[in-house]
Amino acid sequence: METDFMQVLLLAEIYKLLGDKTRLTIMALLQGQSLCVRDLVEILQTSQPSVSQHLAKLKTHGLVKERRKGPWVYYSVNSECSPQVKQILSNLPDMSTVVKPNSAERTPSFG
Repeated sequence: METDFMQVLLLAEIYKLLGDKTRLTIMALLQGQSLCVRDLVEILQTSQPSVSQHLAKLKTHGLVKERRKGPWVYYSVNSECSPQVKQILSNLPDMSTVVKPNSAERTPSFG
C-alpha cells in the first residue's frame, strides 16, 4: 500500500514536471537528437539561464542525461526512464524538422 502511494507521488512529480510547455518541448526536441544549451536557446527563443534551469530539473528527475564533448555539453532523453515517461514521450510530435542540421554535433569556433 505504501509503495502504491509512493508511485502516485512520483508520477505526480513527473506529470508536474512535464506539464510545463518549455520542458515538454525540450523533451520532444531531445527525442530526435542530442542538443546543447545553445541549440535549445536558439530554437526556443529564450534565455540561456531559463533553458539551463529547465534542463537541471529534467536531469534531477532522471529524464535527461548529459554528455560532454570538448567544450560542449549535449543533452538527450534518458533511455532508462520509466515506462510511464516513455509512454508520454511516444505521444509527442516529431520536432526534428525544427532543428538545424548542423546543430547536433557542433564544432567549436574560436574567433
